[in-house]
Amino acid sequence: MSMSDQVLDSIDVVDLGQIYNGPYCSLLLSYMGANVTKIEPPHGEPLRDRVKDGEAPEFVMLNSNKEGMTLNLKTKEGKEIFKELIEDADVLIENFSVGTMERLDLGYGDLTELNPELIYAHSSGFGEEGPYNEYPAMDLTIQAISGVMDVTGFPNGPPTKAGIAVGDFMGGIHLLAGVLGALYERELTGEGQFVEVSMHDSVFPTLMSPMAAHFNDDNVPPRTGNRHSGLAQSPYNVYETADGYIAIFGVTNRHWHSLLEVIGREDLKDDPRFESNVKRSNHLNEVDELVEGWTIERERDDIEETLLDAGVPCGPVKKLEEVADDPHLKERGMINEIDHPDYGKISVPGLPIRFSGSDLPDIEPSPSKGRDTRKVMCERLGYSEAEFEELEEKGVF
Repeated sequence: MSMSDQVLDSIDVVDLGQIYNGPYCSLLLSYMGANVTKIEPPHGEPLRDRVKDGEAPEFVMLNSNKEGMTLNLKTKEGKEIFKELIEDADVLIENFSVGTMERLDLGYGDLTELNPELIYAHSSGFGEEGPYNEYPAMDLTIQAISGVMDVTGFPNGPPTKAGIAVGDFMGGIHLLAGVLGALYERELTGEGQFVEVSMHDSVFPTLMSPMAAHFNDDNVPPRTGNRHSGLAQSPYNVYETADGYIAIFGVTNRHWHSLLEVIGREDLKDDPRFESNVKRSNHLNEVDELVEGWTIERERDDIEETLLDAGVPCGPVKKLEEVADDPHLKERGMINEIDHPDYGKISVPGLPIRFSGSDLPDIEPSPSKGRDTRKVMCERLGYSEAEFEELEEKGVF
């Protein structure tokens, strides 16, 4: 493989993904070199409804490097065209509610008869079976039912959702892993398979620290603010500075001793209250008061530089506008500034995964609704212009 090749150059993906979950999986596949054809209903996928006119920024950020076509899967002709695309496809991505594709007679059983090598990848809120399998799912409800909201926020406050779409993107990442595993097995067996991922399942392992506290019967409150989820690490918090906030933690006694040297409290190195992480965790308030008494008088970036020089783990709490212009993310190719033909100038995410044999992908703007429908129909599937226009008049696109 040459450095210009991508690991999935020969893979054809049909993408029915909507909102964040499925589209993020197919975005990563497109960045790895797969040929991704995103199919939307004629009125567009739901993500487009977030703006009155033009392109939704979320859509632009999640659909780079994809072809785009519209297709009405509720029509007989639309279903037949979809099946034609599936006959030569390697992967189908969809994250509709459980049973949706079966009701359209386009479920795995229907499609695998057309293409036994097809990898059918389905992500849903709660999975194909189980008491919750038919529950409607959005990231908010996943965070609620999974326990994420119960462990997010401050002890005396209400349950709070995470500020990120943790369920959607964890589901998309796990779906990607399933697709890659199925592609590898197909190389060995020549057969495709059904890959299923639940957002609920994907989020559950992230509760590791709160669950550990639960099993240890530590009487830890479910919501611990910015402290460690199990209150088992100290120092571990977000501390106010003269001009913002900074996160500081210490894993080892060496970190603690270095911190004491920086703040001028070497006298506490032998204090029995703080001689181990366990003991420091039993004196959280004293530790936090000690640290914040020092940080509150200094500026955030000066604190970061001083602590990092001393080997103390820390990180400034950056505002969103700082993250949008982060030089580290830019150098690593995660922030890519493009000029989208419909949206205008915008930054889109890159590929977080690196391969030693491949360059990072070039980023092409997301497709406007139905941009490549004619191209797919006439060039790939061989329909004539007259046939295309007749189907268009019938509302198939």
